[in-house]
Amino acid sequence: MKENNETSEYITFPKTFENYKWYKPILVLILGLVIMIILDSIITLVFSQIYGKDFIISLTNGGYEILNTEIGEILTNLGVIIMIPSLYLASKIVRDRPFSSYVSSRGGWNYKLYFKALIIPFIMYMIFGAIDFAIKGPEGIAHFSWSFLILTLILVPLQCIAEEYVFRGLFMQTFGSWFGIPVLAVILQAIIFALCHGYNNLGIIEVFVSGLFFGFITWKTNGIEVSSAVHTANNFTISLFVMLGIQSTTSSPTLTDAVISIAFLIILYVVMYYVGKKTDWFGEIKE
Repeated sequence: MKENNETSEYITFPKTFENYKWYKPILVLILGLVIMIILDSIITLVFSQIYGKDFIISLTNGGYEILNTEIGEILTNLGVIIMIPSLYLASKIVRDRPFSSYVSSRGGWNYKLYFKALIIPFIMYMIFGAIDFAIKGPEGIAHFSWSFLILTLILVPLQCIAEEYVFRGLFMQTFGSWFGIPVLAVILQAIIFALCHGYNNLGIIEVFVSGLFFGFITWKTNGIEVSSAVHTANNFTISLFVMLGIQSTTSSPTLTDAVISIAFLIILYVVMYYVGKKTDWFGEIKE
């Protein structure tokens, strides 16, 4: 591994470690899934004891419509957040590489870069949501509360960062280390990212487009901070709009909604890439 502050190629970064073996990511994935199932079972059991088994079963069988309820969103976010400790423990047990290497090849997490990268997508998503509301009117039932807002401010970023650790960290870096072709690694992780979301075909295409950008921007910035920021801005604004009754989540977006959403995503990603190049996000290292 490099001993100085010189930035390594993120996608093939695992190969710079002495303990790297091609099969270790497979062991990490299997062990991580086992740990995740155990943690998820504990969370489900706790929520079942508090809210009743039948209620929790009815929520979990409802697709992404579960996110239209407070308990459903909390339960869903926690179910994703546990990917972080699952990956951490699996990585430590397998002893494949430092956990910080999943974040970046620049020496760990750059918080300044993450918070800077939040600004533009958050503003754009808020404007997009406001326009959508002006055209369609309210689509959901408001259930805003300050306590839920604070909880959302904590859980949503962690949920998005967890997905970046796994899809852009574990999966993309593994494919990059195996094949040595960054573009292929970006595409493969985007496919897996899309298939792991339970939307209809149109929704899967939307997620695939997002996965391509998240992978591309991670590749170019040598870390997951910017992709985590855009991911966070997206998921938080959706949660906020659902909370206010402006929008409602669904597993089956229409063709019109999908086309508009993908067009917006492309515009957002072009803006983010342009600003990133102008402000040297792609040259930053951990301070």
